[in-house]
Amino acid sequence: MEPRPYTSKDRAFWKIIFSLLLASLFIFSNLYAVQPLLPLFVSEFGVSVSASSLSLSLAIIGLIIGLVVLGFFSDRNGRRSYIIYSLLGSALPFFLIPLFESFTWLLVLRFIQGFALAGVPAAALAYISEEIDRKNIGFATALYISSNALGGMAGRVLSGYLTDHFSWQVTFFVFGVAGLLLFGAVYMLLPKSRRFEPSNASFQKDLTGFFYHLKNPALLVVFGLGAILQISFTGVWTYLPFHLEAPPYSLRLQTISYFFFAYGIGIIGSPLAGRAAERFGLRPVRRAGVFILSAGILLTLSSSVWLIAAGLCTACLGFFIAHSLTAASVSQQAEHHKGSASSLYLVAYYIGVAAGSSLLSPLWGAGGWTGLVLTTALLPVLYLAGLSIYRKNAASASR
Repeated sequence: MEPRPYTSKDRAFWKIIFSLLLASLFIFSNLYAVQPLLPLFVSEFGVSVSASSLSLSLAIIGLIIGLVVLGFFSDRNGRRSYIIYSLLGSALPFFLIPLFESFTWLLVLRFIQGFALAGVPAAALAYISEEIDRKNIGFATALYISSNALGGMAGRVLSGYLTDHFSWQVTFFVFGVAGLLLFGAVYMLLPKSRRFEPSNASFQKDLTGFFYHLKNPALLVVFGLGAILQISFTGVWTYLPFHLEAPPYSLRLQTISYFFFAYGIGIIGSPLAGRAAERFGLRPVRRAGVFILSAGILLTLSSSVWLIAAGLCTACLGFFIAHSLTAASVSQQAEHHKGSASSLYLVAYYIGVAAGSSLLSPLWGAGGWTGLVLTTALLPVLYLAGLSIYRKNAASASR
């Protein structure tokens, strides 16, 4: 008899939540720790703004490759080991990077680190969908997404603060030690999978099943929205330090890092989104999240530092509402190979991160902050508008 899934009344449920919170906290701290340091890399290594942004985007590319590879094998071999050893593999490069003076080696090791990071996001959502009762999946997913926001915030704030007071090398050693400690904690806490059913199909059939999701129009829409949301959101945060370090603001790195506290709004936004979707429906709440995101981005056009901060908080609220509900809909839309479906969504999502961090560099160079903000604010709204027109036309054609 198959074991029953965990509910919020079970101790193991909270062990899962706490373990995945710790894992996610480190993974996303690790991934985004370099974002406030991009202007420093420009001055210290003598590289361009575009080259500096590769320290984030190459980690993202490594992550994307890891999501495809590790998500595929997690459907065959289980979830737990990929979650745990992702922490160990992604902590070790933090000890190696400061040993090299070459920016090229920093980029190479960040790419490797990005691949190692992928174990947690590739397996976590599928692990939740398998081990937790269906009634609690939305709540558990929202808490996990909230920890993504907490990790992203902590990584950016701590790296900016520590680097301003010490050096980026010290910052990396601190992150490495934290990763080893969290690896030990998650290893001891995370329950073994009880309901995982490995894929016994041939490699070719499993691979076909993996890419089957790309033939599902409903999932393609979700994947596209994930990418668009991140292009806009990441574009704003990547070039924010360059905007605020220049006149008339001329802010220090430590002060700029405090703006990343806006991510704390995402910790609240994700669970609220889950509850609101239960009452009003997923699509209306997700649509509201997109409009809140765009409105917040537009607020950052203000010359007031306080209004910029308010705009960033608003953008974070809207983003995490839209993202958490989009992520939750993936497992609902996928009929099988749920780990692969989650990984493909995250591939699209992180393609958006890479595009927002590096591909928007020419836009930053040509249009400055105004051009960047107008583009990133309009992009998700235009996507929703186009999607609405497409659905209306498809509905009319089917009559």
